[in-house]
Amino acid sequence: MSTEKIYQAVFRLANTAHLKNPLNTHLDIGAGSGRLIELFNEHFGVQSHACDYTPTLMELSGQTVETVDLNSEKLPYQDDSFDIVTATELIEHMENYRELITEIYRVLKPGGICILSTPNVLTINSRLRYLWFGFPDLFGPLPVGNRMLHSATGHITPVPYFYLAHALLESGFSSVSLSFDRYQRSGIAKLVFFLLPVKMLGTLALKKEISKYHTMDEKNFRLVKATNSVGMLLGRTIIVSAKKENM
Repeated sequence: MSTEKIYQAVFRLANTAHLKNPLNTHLDIGAGSGRLIELFNEHFGVQSHACDYTPTLMELSGQTVETVDLNSEKLPYQDDSFDIVTATELIEHMENYRELITEIYRVLKPGGICILSTPNVLTINSRLRYLWFGFPDLFGPLPVGNRMLHSATGHITPVPYFYLAHALLESGFSSVSLSFDRYQRSGIAKLVFFLLPVKMLGTLALKKEISKYHTMDEKNFRLVKATNSVGMLLGRTIIVSAKKENM
């Protein structure tokens, strides 16, 4: 389940897109209680569709929820159906989030916008937790055979920003942008101590990727550089938007 700050961060990105091109049709995947749909209906007057693994979480009166198992089924919508597709705090629950992104691309209209959010596993807090425990923030030992799909015990796929942005670009999206719901104040003191070594060692690793492994090009350089940015080291949740270009 998402938080109000995540919903508001997604709404701000959607509002920026709406000012450029009106949003008339909206799909919210993993819609939960319907809070994001409520925001969109209040401010944009859009026609919203919801899909989730269960309709029992929905709290909006009269809102239909298409029930779908996204680990084994495709989105139950026609090609080029929506102006905007949102999926907050969903992909970390997916067995194959790349297939979902391909499906999102399919159901978006040309010129449509996709906005996704997922826990940022690259904060300084998360990196340190991984160092001494082996699990990033909001991920941990999973119950066997008894996962609660809508809670943190259903987090099965940590997705760092680079791989999410890469999946979007590989699926055909463009104009990938990154933002965060809020910064973690608990990480500021740690960042003061660790920022210099992170920057120095990160630069050395980047040079090796360029000169020895030849993994870098103009298409992925910006994504890699974002990995050790101050925002990435402090931002709690990554909010990523991308556009399906007009054909």
